[in-house]
Amino acid sequence: MRKWILASCLALVASVAQADGVENKWRLEFSGNAESDGRIVLELAPAQGEPIRASVDIADGLGENAVAETVRAALQKQAGQRYSVETDDGEDVLLKKQDGQQDFVVTVVENTVQGVRVDIDSE
Repeated sequence: MRKWILASCLALVASVAQADGVENKWRLEFSGNAESDGRIVLELAPAQGEPIRASVDIADGLGENAVAETVRAALQKQAGQRYSVETDDGEDVLLKKQDGQQDFVVTVVENTVQGVRVDIDSE
């Protein structure tokens, strides 16, 4: 029983470590249309130092491209000194560290917008 618990704990730690890997560039892919007003909160956390939390209000009825553009504009305003932010393929937002900044990780802290999904991948 102890070996099983230890193996389970080690597997969990390994999966968390992989999910929390820092990178220099991230792609946020938005899919689905906003079926409600809501908020998307993202955290951009460097390997060391203070993370940035960006809160974006999303209006009901926005399509995925408009959601991505709204998020891009908010991230540019809130994190533009440390990160380069641009849209790609309409529904994607690319985040890249500026010169001299540390690699970082992006997480979705909150998404209360019904119908909108956010997938995050390193580039």
